[in-house]
Amino acid sequence: MKNIKDYNIDELKQELIKLGEKPYRAEQIFKWIYQENVESFDEMTNLSLDLREKLKQNYSLCIYKILKKQVASDGTIKYLFDVLDGNAIETVLMKYHHGYSLCVSSQIGCRMGCKFCASTGIAFVRNLSSGEIVEQLLAVQRDEKIKISNVVFMGIGEPLDNYDNVVNAIRIINNQKGINIGARHISISTSGVVPKIYRLAEENIQCTLSISLHATTDEKRSSMMPINNKYNIKELITACKDYIEKTNRRISFEYALAKENNDNLEDAKRLVKLIKGMLCHVNLIPINKIENGKYDKSSNENILKFRDYLNEHGIVATVRRELGSDIDAACGQLRRKNLT
Repeated sequence: MKNIKDYNIDELKQELIKLGEKPYRAEQIFKWIYQENVESFDEMTNLSLDLREKLKQNYSLCIYKILKKQVASDGTIKYLFDVLDGNAIETVLMKYHHGYSLCVSSQIGCRMGCKFCASTGIAFVRNLSSGEIVEQLLAVQRDEKIKISNVVFMGIGEPLDNYDNVVNAIRIINNQKGINIGARHISISTSGVVPKIYRLAEENIQCTLSISLHATTDEKRSSMMPINNKYNIKELITACKDYIEKTNRRISFEYALAKENNDNLEDAKRLVKLIKGMLCHVNLIPINKIENGKYDKSSNENILKFRDYLNEHGIVATVRRELGSDIDAACGQLRRKNLT
């Protein structure tokens, strides 16, 4: 049965025409799903009984079940959701003074093989559909009875490796008749799938692009992130400059600091040289130690020295606040435990 949440509003209008219904009904259905967050078609009381029956016969609402829920002392909540086919995905709710941010997964497993990521070593199963991505947001809002204000595609999976479904999910999340989260409150993180960065620049979506950079030489980056063997740093930076030029949006460079690997002053100097003059921000991440991982977290002293050097040389850099440190904080850890 088809997941009704896989359709953006224009696609849903076409589906309703196929059912012999008026296309304006799509807006009513969108409101029930994304604003009222209903769990059954029977709750859509301004639709005729006949239409509700057609919807029940042809579509599912893809309502997730919570397999596990971990709550950290700082209020961060990590969910393990049953995606209704025997697989599980992770979603993380983070609480800030400005509202609630949700980190969503885009795939079941990941093909990228980054050496510092807890998803590495867990077999890639499949892409998530648009509706499966969006349902993470709806499931958390139902459980916590809150309104999500920011969405980050930084969970399990490489978003640009599931390009079409991720972009469609963003259009659903962004739609004013649906969840209505502004595009500037939506962030996509990529390990550097260069052709898709160029494609995203043409989409006219004003979301924030976050680039997982993590190193300043091809040798070092390739050892951490195998994708660099396909798209090297020079190609990646060129694509980023094109994205900035086309969208006039600031890029965020993610840089996970690993002890005695990429956290010294020489790395900081090369990073300044690499991105100087770009409309960008550097988000320094104290790396999470993962089981059997080869990288350890950099010292607080080195992290602050690295940040200060960047700031002193005209690069806006901040250190990401560590959330969920007393639960399975790294993406993939909770799912990994569930599989073992």
